[in-house]
Amino acid sequence: QVEVVESGGGLVQAGGSLRLSCTASARPFGAYAMGWFRQVPGKEREFVAAMQRIGGDIELADSVKGRFTVSRDMPKSTLYLTMNNLKPEDTAVYYCAASGPRSPVSRVPRTAAEYDYWGQGTQVTVSS
Repeated sequence: QVEVVESGGGLVQAGGSLRLSCTASARPFGAYAMGWFRQVPGKEREFVAAMQRIGGDIELADSVKGRFTVSRDMPKSTLYLTMNNLKPEDTAVYYCAASGPRSPVSRVPRTAAEYDYWGQGTQVTVSS
């Protein structure tokens, strides 16, 4: 069992920035694909960004390209989502997820069904 814990959410004005952190007990950390998703009430969980296992390739949703970046700190087993120029439509609960050996090494998994372990979520609220 892999434990995933997010932190860093909060309230920010439009145009501001936040950095979310996701710490996972996955070992070795680099052998797991890690992803960020978000969800608002009444809607399905939406892909935001992810990092491929092993190779570390990154993919971002079109809606956040140019504003969000993903990085990881291997010694700390932590994935970061840096969010700049936030917009009110970015308001959601943000979830971090991990996918183990079944995750492909040839591409970045972008669907929630491809992830095995989930955090509890952290609220991000962007005011206009």
